[in-house]
Amino acid sequence: MDRYELTLVKIKEAWQRITPFVHQTPLQHSRTLSEIANCQAYLKLENMQKTGSFKIRGAVNKIFTLSPEKMACGVLSASAGNHAQGVAWAAKACQVSATIVMPEKAPAAKVRATKAYGANVVLCGQNYDEAYRYACELQQEQNSTFIHAFDDQEIIAGQGTIALEILSQLYDVDAIIAPVGGGGLIAGLAVAAKEHNPKIRIIGVQAAGAPSMAQSLACGVCSCLPSVKTIADGIAVKQPGNITFHYTQKYVDELILVTEEELIGGILFMLERGKVMTEGAGIAGIAALLAGKIELPGQKVAVVVSGGNMDPLLLSLLIEDKYQQVANW
Repeated sequence: MDRYELTLVKIKEAWQRITPFVHQTPLQHSRTLSEIANCQAYLKLENMQKTGSFKIRGAVNKIFTLSPEKMACGVLSASAGNHAQGVAWAAKACQVSATIVMPEKAPAAKVRATKAYGANVVLCGQNYDEAYRYACELQQEQNSTFIHAFDDQEIIAGQGTIALEILSQLYDVDAIIAPVGGGGLIAGLAVAAKEHNPKIRIIGVQAAGAPSMAQSLACGVCSCLPSVKTIADGIAVKQPGNITFHYTQKYVDELILVTEEELIGGILFMLERGKVMTEGAGIAGIAALLAGKIELPGQKVAVVVSGGNMDPLLLSLLIEDKYQQVANW
């Protein structure tokens, strides 16, 4: 496949491939968020997906399309946590061995879950990017099949199936909002939605402490941050992918940045008002709406709640309102 050949047809093929193995997650109207944001807000609850996040979609699509020869080599990946669980689940389903490199500070709950799905976990580096570099070294030594967390056509196609589900649940949706880290989710959503209906507005939300895609779009070229710091570990990425940058630049209408305080506010809002557990990355779109950073008056807006694998210790700090402890996390 050529580097930039992702189409709506390929995303529909991915949807057919993964449907027997993943949940069709609810698209739930939120009266409270609708009133606050002055729109008709619907929450796409991927925190209720298998493994607790949307990442299983891309992982299943990628691994299930591997040749027998590549499966026999085993799979290797790097992840802050959610992609790790998706790869581990998909590899186990295919009876393929999996090794995942995760940052040393990866949430313990995500590490435990990845191991529980049968993967071998290697802890290395202070963040995703350092874990990724080490995984690339391991891949050279082991000759395993590498499964990138976001910069891969099949991974992006799998994530794009969320847009197809949204359209099947809310055919006249006006806008889709989703978190942005490396860009796999927003790229897949954008291709699927825009090729279906170019009038659908696609808005990405990134943590201000890890604005790699925002900086790249501003520069007009995929670029790398010197460091990242955010409680949203799932989108704490120094550099977006080249493929994901291409589709984001081509199809995404707007990219918003949210602060740590706004992310925390979103997590607590969902706990208190929605009775829903989310994680920092998963709540980014809701945080932007609560902060008044996205204005879509009266429009039907689908907000992707991308994951719910929250670290219990971090959550306890948020509930106790110990912002200084969170800042030093």
